Amino acid sequence: MKVLFSKFARQELLDAVCYYELEYPGLGRRFKEEVGKAASRISEYPLAWSIERGEVRKCLLHKFPYKLLYSIENKHTLVLAVAHQHRKPDYWVDHDE
Repeated sequence: MKVLFSKFARQELLDAVCYYELEYPGLGRRFKEEVGKAASRISEYPLAWSIERGEVRKCLLHKFPYKLLYSIENKHTLVLAVAHQHRKPDYWVDHDE
């Protein structure tokens, strides 16, 4: 199943990549690769991860304290947020795309 990122999730990804790249050169690229691996896992096994809230599931990244929050749509999976695990819970819930 194809994985798409909402406008909000794409911006969060870009922000996190920039942050990590400033912290240590190359770390932003590694973060982006890890997000790509998580998106591939979601694509292959969309029902494998636990429900975060309602119909939204969470897939934890392996090497970074982030999670992908996504919903399963008819023809694709939509990533709603690239969320830091220690950020205010549910900040993403009422965010419009």
